[in-house]
Amino acid sequence: MNYKLASSPHQHVRRNTGQVIRMVIYALIPGILLQTWFFGFGVLVQITLAVLTAVITEASILELRKRDFERAIKDYSAILTAILLAISIPPFAPWWVVVIGTFFAIAIVKQLYGGLGFNVFNPAMAAYVMLLVSFPVQMTQWMPAQSLTTHQPGIVDAIYAVFTGFSADGFSLMQLQSAVDGHTMATPLDAIKTGLAQGLTYEEGLQSAIFDGSLGIGWWWVSLGYLLGGLYLIRAKIINWHIPGGMIAAMAVCAGIMFLVDGDRFASPLFHLFNGSLILGAFFIATDPVSASTTNKGRVIFGAAIGFWVYIIRTWGGYPDAIAFAVLIMNMAVPLIDYYTRPRTYGHQKTNKGVPK
Repeated sequence: MNYKLASSPHQHVRRNTGQVIRMVIYALIPGILLQTWFFGFGVLVQITLAVLTAVITEASILELRKRDFERAIKDYSAILTAILLAISIPPFAPWWVVVIGTFFAIAIVKQLYGGLGFNVFNPAMAAYVMLLVSFPVQMTQWMPAQSLTTHQPGIVDAIYAVFTGFSADGFSLMQLQSAVDGHTMATPLDAIKTGLAQGLTYEEGLQSAIFDGSLGIGWWWVSLGYLLGGLYLIRAKIINWHIPGGMIAAMAVCAGIMFLVDGDRFASPLFHLFNGSLILGAFFIATDPVSASTTNKGRVIFGAAIGFWVYIIRTWGGYPDAIAFAVLIMNMAVPLIDYYTRPRTYGHQKTNKGVPK
């Protein structure tokens, strides 16, 4: 399936699906480079494994379906799904985690529903949730920023760690995760959630070495990288502002209200926006044109609802970061949202109540 995207009569630049998705992939590059810089070459290893698995899976299934797999692969949708899944999982997760997840995303979530344009759920996020529920230990082995670790693995160490669980020098994943003070460190969202559960205040939780002020070391730079790419997509008219704007605004409002109510028990809006995958989710995941709302008003509602659910699950749920769950919840609500936000047909007028037509 190859769509021509144009908006008559003012948009004269026609882009096909492959061109659009390639631009989305290019926009991911700043964030991926920063993620690799701060959290190691395992990010690139996971991306490579995911892309290879996605291409092989897509080609095999399309061949079984007697479809033109070369044309389908050239639309880059499978590659984008693979990249989004790969950068969402821990960089040193075992190789089979990303392979299983990518196969599930392409074979089950995408192709089983009919291929590009027919999937109800976001493939990358559906695969992420499947992996998180099935392999919670492997999916929570996140690395602290390399500047905080006692062992800083290179590209060879990353390959060894992904395939064997040990670096080239024999260090285990637990040792690679250890900070300079000898403690194994979690993500900023994990650290604050665990601290609050143990009775610490929000400010006391920020005393961990993983934080620089209210921002996790490395994490906010990565978020800025994805923010830069997202703004480029809006400027290039690949996506519009409605979903990211609604999502970020809803998160900021919810976090701001609760932080004002009790700043000891609830994290600040700045913390929620830049410590985790909210920026990545707002610009690159929730904006999936197939599984997201299609009307402008609906997109604002869709994005705002995702931001709301992310805050609810992060604050009171069992998972520190909740982008995938929130996106899947709202994917199910898209038909209802689109139905009630249909734009008025040009030339038609609303009928006033009590006035005869």
